[in-house]
Amino acid sequence: MAAIGETVLVVEDDPEISRLVGDFMRREGFIVEVAMDGPSMDGALQRLRPDIIILDLMLPGEDGLSICRRLRRTDDIPILMLTAKSDEIDRVVGLEMGADDYLAKPFGSRELLARVRAVLRRSKGRNLAQDTRRRFAFDQFLIDIDARSLERLEPEGATIALTSAEFDLLACFVQRPRRVLSRDQILDWTRGRSADPYDRTVDMLISRLRKKLEAANPSAQMITTVRNGGYLFTAPVRQVQ
Repeated sequence: MAAIGETVLVVEDDPEISRLVGDFMRREGFIVEVAMDGPSMDGALQRLRPDIIILDLMLPGEDGLSICRRLRRTDDIPILMLTAKSDEIDRVVGLEMGADDYLAKPFGSRELLARVRAVLRRSKGRNLAQDTRRRFAFDQFLIDIDARSLERLEPEGATIALTSAEFDLLACFVQRPRRVLSRDQILDWTRGRSADPYDRTVDMLISRLRKKLEAANPSAQMITTVRNGGYLFTAPVRQVQ
């Protein structure tokens, strides 16, 4: 069951799907709000702050990718993207825009619930207060796991913008440096039970993370591919106060 007061905002223009999703989530103990498009979603967000947004990719007017990108400029509300498209590029673009997970239509109600719970667990884990902040320095970078920030050490304070999925991937590497990680391990540590064993988006996310690190520091070639093994984070990592 949902924790008391957990709210889901369903942004879906298909009345039948939004009704089915809303009814099911209410039975599971969630408070459910429904919006049909971007403007009605904006109106709902003025009245409440949901614990998670279930956002359809194909919406009239402003589409789900544009909405996700816009939300990520100012907010970190967890987003589960719904899409009728199953192509990997559509999934990756959704994650690149800042979605925390995606689910292709048609989907089962139990799979939807499992993914919502997994995203909420990860979000709560990120926001949980820590007695000791998890901050690590590597190469010319400083990553703060709890603040979810990545900065260049020189020039001091220069922030590197990462999507939610890219940050989770980098945090996975930084906390397991100089250790070969298989794709399955990376998927399990970054997305938990919602991971699809045949998902190839991790490879594409690694490519994008490499490019961002190298753009910030051209000598930052620190994620290597291990043939038939996975990936290895080669940079020395030290925890800092």
